[in-house]
Amino acid sequence: MSPSVRTKVVAACAAMLAVTATAVSAVTATSAVARPDPLARFHGQHLDWHACALGDDDELGRSLDAAGADCADVTVPLDYTDPGGRTITVALSRLKATDTAHRIGPLLLNDGGPAGPGLHMPLTKSEVMGDVAGRYDLIGMDPRFVGRSTPLDCGWDLGSALLRSAGADRAAYRDEVAVARELAGRCERAHGDVLPYVTTRNTARDMDVIRAALGEDALSYLGYSYGSYLGQVYTQLFPGRTDRMVLDGVNPPQRYNQTLLRGAEAANEAALRDWASWTAARHGTYGLGATRAEVLATVRHILDAAAEEPLRIGKAHQLDEHVLPAVLIGGLGSDLDRNRAALAATVRILARAAAREPVEPSEALAGQLEFLLTKAGSGPSSQMTAIICGDVAERRGIGSYWHAVQTSRERFPLTGPLANNITPCEFWDRPAEPPTVLDNDAPALLVAATGDPRTLYAGARAVREQWPTSRLLTVTGARQHGLYGEYGNTCVDTHVNTYLRTGRLPAHDLACEA
Repeated sequence: MSPSVRTKVVAACAAMLAVTATAVSAVTATSAVARPDPLARFHGQHLDWHACALGDDDELGRSLDAAGADCADVTVPLDYTDPGGRTITVALSRLKATDTAHRIGPLLLNDGGPAGPGLHMPLTKSEVMGDVAGRYDLIGMDPRFVGRSTPLDCGWDLGSALLRSAGADRAAYRDEVAVARELAGRCERAHGDVLPYVTTRNTARDMDVIRAALGEDALSYLGYSYGSYLGQVYTQLFPGRTDRMVLDGVNPPQRYNQTLLRGAEAANEAALRDWASWTAARHGTYGLGATRAEVLATVRHILDAAAEEPLRIGKAHQLDEHVLPAVLIGGLGSDLDRNRAALAATVRILARAAAREPVEPSEALAGQLEFLLTKAGSGPSSQMTAIICGDVAERRGIGSYWHAVQTSRERFPLTGPLANNITPCEFWDRPAEPPTVLDNDAPALLVAATGDPRTLYAGARAVREQWPTSRLLTVTGARQHGLYGEYGNTCVDTHVNTYLRTGRLPAHDLACEA
């Protein structure tokens, strides 16, 4: 082919490619125009901010109003695959930035749970944030179906659906199977039409509607415990839409399961032994034993007594072998003196009840028993159960739980029968979506204690490995769940506030002493 002919052929091909590229661009542009945002009416909604108090007896609302906060309800789809269908509302609170010259944007707050309400959080977190708080619009959220959001309550007679222990023998376990089946059935009958949508993934989608309705391109986020998992799910579903992210008490997807404490038995038993040593050193105050072994023997006696016959606490409550472990384990989430003292005071009452003496509950214990044993706990327990079962329910077979209980009981006599017990999730419909798997990287500050008995330190290490651009702030030697603003550790609070102020993660992982 001669040079002149080759030139003509090349020119012709170039012209044809140019026409094709123009056509493709036109088609692409047409497609973009023809594909409207299916969530546009939610993303562009006007939020009606108003006073928070719902009446004179609304203590939370009056506290928010006194602090200068306001509240609103954001409308979201029940089912994000059907945005034109049924809607629900999610309740928000807002403490607006006061340092407008250095305003960063919204900081969305989640207190964990699952099913932890969050409207109060702008008040509590502004205290630890100090002057940094003025740079953010602090946003509290009651997640879907929680608190002041569209409600969900299965009408249970108790509030301990996921916090029950298997009991001492197979007969006691059979009772637990019956309870779990009944609770699941009651929830299906009451709310079967919405249960498939009570999930973490849908709460993450609600967060993105909130972001858009606030008129922001990105959210900053602070999440504790389960809230750390929610934050991870948000980054997976909406990459690039987070600014500054702090996850405290990190629970990765691979450790998020339907029996809550499964895998954390050893950490809780270690916390129990440490508490027993602390209490033994104060035998003159509590009278539970002068050595660690004696205190642990007292706890064992209380558990055995409850298995023989429920402990009578005051006139209103009987505490049996299925609920008692939750009372004890509930006090092991912190190694702060005031929390250890509260557990010791509770155990002192329980020891007297185990001796069949008449006892009255302390105010704190009365509140626990009211939540665990009566309809007062039905709403929060229904919501927590619906979220977990909607996320990760799997049919394992009734016998598998009993086998796990028996396997763990010898090593973990307090925690094993609770952490491995059957739950209503065994009788729940399968989740509408598969569990979230992280395959991304997100710059975040991860905060964890080496002895956390709720969300294990290994989980924080796993997320740190998954997210190379993140940084891990470790509190060594602490048996504490919840650190920033909750542990009184100046080192932790300073590092987190520095990150929230500057947006710059540390150059390397950091450590603070307990």
